[in-house]
Amino acid sequence: MSEGREGGHGRSVVIRRGSFDMGSDDFYADERPAHRRTVEPFRIDRFAVTNQDFARFVAETGYVTVAERPLDPSVLPGATSAQRAPGALVFTPTRGPVDLRDWQQWWRWQPGAQWRHPEGPGTSIEDRMDHPVVQVAYEDATAYARWAGARLPTEAEHEYAARGGRGGNPPYAWGTDPYPGGSYQANTWLGRFPYEHRGPYGATTAPVGSYPGNGYGLFDMIGNVWEWTGTAYTPRHHVPGTVPVDPGHRPGLLAEADGGPGPAVPRRVLKGGSYLCSPEYCLRFRPAARSPQTDDTSATHIGFRCVRSV
Repeated sequence: MSEGREGGHGRSVVIRRGSFDMGSDDFYADERPAHRRTVEPFRIDRFAVTNQDFARFVAETGYVTVAERPLDPSVLPGATSAQRAPGALVFTPTRGPVDLRDWQQWWRWQPGAQWRHPEGPGTSIEDRMDHPVVQVAYEDATAYARWAGARLPTEAEHEYAARGGRGGNPPYAWGTDPYPGGSYQANTWLGRFPYEHRGPYGATTAPVGSYPGNGYGLFDMIGNVWEWTGTAYTPRHHVPGTVPVDPGHRPGLLAEADGGPGPAVPRRVLKGGSYLCSPEYCLRFRPAARSPQTDDTSATHIGFRCVRSV
């Protein structure tokens, strides 16, 4: 394999076999139960896959991402061709305070949004080649990983690596304080969500490696973009020796209409939080935090990095 295919600028580190306390009983319900978990050794990229990395992949393979393809008619029966036009989810700051229970206040479906034009037609990545690639669905991330001779991390691998070798299971990757000494350790939301952002990079991604690395020499394992894992989502942790199920008793699946009748859509675990994580809305810029996402979703705050088994 050529070095250029290793992703994350061709630099990665080996994480040795180890055990750790996975999950948390102190925050969101789906992080429970905290339990002991062991991971086998693996190699993980220091950085998330960047626009430059992904552009190289597309140039060599001609790959077309999910957001660039028309929506499947079976997903939207009766929809017109215009309604099925390619597109993706784009974060849009509001003009002032809104009901934080309604995510549709700050997310919009944008026709034409895709990895080359993250916020839609007229936007570009020309000055963001060193930012993490976004607008990539699970299928896109796994396609890149296969091309790179790699795979996506499991949830346990990502959480273990994000802790950076720090013992004691503190809530944040860097300790017990989200902003130690008033410093910002990751690209997260600073200010009133979702209308006021006081961070140095604004309400968007930052170049990879803009914040301090962790004890393993890994960057942006927390913040910047949520990262896809290969682990199917369940509303509680699957503790070894038990059977993981969701409320519909289908492992890793979500029924339409909040559990009502309809086709099941596979979901994966996202890890690490993103530039949208804020203590008043989404206190998920922690190693134990997790978020469910349907496999076909592309959005401006989701990216990925690669791992390789050792």
